[in-house]
Amino acid sequence: MSNDFTHGLFGCFDNIGLCIFTFLIPCYTFGRTAESVGESCCLCGLLLCTPFPIIDLIVLMIIRKKVRQSRGIGGGCITDFLKIFFCPICTVIQEAQEIREPMPQNVARA
Repeated sequence: MSNDFTHGLFGCFDNIGLCIFTFLIPCYTFGRTAESVGESCCLCGLLLCTPFPIIDLIVLMIIRKKVRQSRGIGGGCITDFLKIFFCPICTVIQEAQEIREPMPQNVARA
């Protein structure tokens, strides 16, 4: 797991359309990302819209971990937590951009 995200955490503006759309409707972008790693699009999108921040944080961390695992990207719970806590929209955009990229040739999907 030595790969890194294709787009940086603050690479939100690499895709301005996705950036604006996610800023306005983050639950949809997050749901689509969750669906790409085998989770329910609707359930994850709805969970992101709960009034309980701890649920949002947990769901965001679970999906980020799955995106990292599916792409062979290094990282851990602490760095995921800090990025999600301080820049949640940026992490949702970063993950969405990552799943839209073609799968690297040297990473086998599990």
